Amino acid sequence: MARPLIAVVDDDAAQRQLLANALERAGYEVRLCPNGEEALLAAPECALMLLDVRMPGMSGLEVLTHVKRQLPALPVILLTAFIDVRDAVAAIKTGALDYLEKPVDLDELIAAVDDALGTSGRPTDTGTVELPGNVVAESPAMRTVFAQAARVAPSGATVLILGESGTGKQVMAEFIHARSPRAAMPLVNVNCAALPEHLVESELFGHEKGAFTGADAQRRGRFEEASGGTIFLDEIGELPLTLQPKLLHVLESGRFRRVGGSDELQVDVRVIAATNRNLQDDVKSGAFREDLYFRLNVFALTLPPLRERRDDVLPLAEVLLRDRKRNLAPATERALMAYDWPGNVRELRNALERASLMASGTLILPTDLPPQVQEAKLMEQPGRVLVGDMQEIQRRAILEALEKTGGNKTRAAALLNISRRNLIYKLREYGV
Repeated sequence: MARPLIAVVDDDAAQRQLLANALERAGYEVRLCPNGEEALLAAPECALMLLDVRMPGMSGLEVLTHVKRQLPALPVILLTAFIDVRDAVAAIKTGALDYLEKPVDLDELIAAVDDALGTSGRPTDTGTVELPGNVVAESPAMRTVFAQAARVAPSGATVLILGESGTGKQVMAEFIHARSPRAAMPLVNVNCAALPEHLVESELFGHEKGAFTGADAQRRGRFEEASGGTIFLDEIGELPLTLQPKLLHVLESGRFRRVGGSDELQVDVRVIAATNRNLQDDVKSGAFREDLYFRLNVFALTLPPLRERRDDVLPLAEVLLRDRKRNLAPATERALMAYDWPGNVRELRNALERASLMASGTLILPTDLPPQVQEAKLMEQPGRVLVGDMQEIQRRAILEALEKTGGNKTRAAALLNISRRNLIYKLREYGV
């Protein structure tokens, strides 16, 4: 039986390939179209079209109009970075079946395609991801994130890792690099927040001899060091605005000049970036370029804070104490579970290091923990919600449904007896 053919229409080559990989793993055939003109040529042979809204030349909405005029029965799902209500209304009126917000959740994408083609009963890839020994993912939330990371790792797509400070963004970058075809090549880590502003350009792109005072020799930058491998730009939100156009140029062309140099150099580098900032807010305020944000945000992974994945606290503690030959008393375990860990895994590591030094034997007692952890108390028992707090009741119900379904939004929506789109709205509303 022939597999359904899906047209993936997007001017971004990395985004096209990322979506194609997910669709092919799900059992579909894919036709890649870099622009609207090629999409119209491919449309008659396709069972469904995934269509980017914003493209140079013919826009997604223009393509949609032509497609619906020629092939009114062809399902079209739009892809958009920022949902514009007017565009959404116009698209639905023109005949779009659905729209997905970029960065696209691959599980949501496959579910939407399955729904559109009536193949929702087809088995999906739910294999367990093998994790390194120092990585803990007992909670459904972290298992889902690592499954997504494993899917994007083999591609060359740029990845943007989001999450609070201390949630393990560097560990995630190392995981993606290790599972990529570039694993044998360097992974170069750059903390953008730790670089003096006047040296950031030289650090990233290198400099020629005599380029500035103190430049007494030519120096390769981090991008050259990472050539053939991966560069991890941590705290990308701290990158000076004046340098952002040069980074955008490298992302788009792989070319740059050293400080003081006249020749353009070419590198083959995969970029993984991370931030604890809200880059969309920074774009609105003018602190971060919108075009650079779009280029970095090809595939986003959000690491949940430790307080939202308490199933990971004790397994993490066990891993962190492995080399210290220390054990936790039951009361100490309860104290660790009661605390909210605003500093996330980094704070947990520091607390256990202190406790190991304070412990008089091999058993860590609650009194060995930092004062703020000792004083923590669970404000409410798991599952207990105040009567009348309807928003909290709904939020808990959604989280419980997602946990039961391993993060599968389509099955969670079915459990809750709501539409998948309504579930997505609720998740955004509650900041989940």
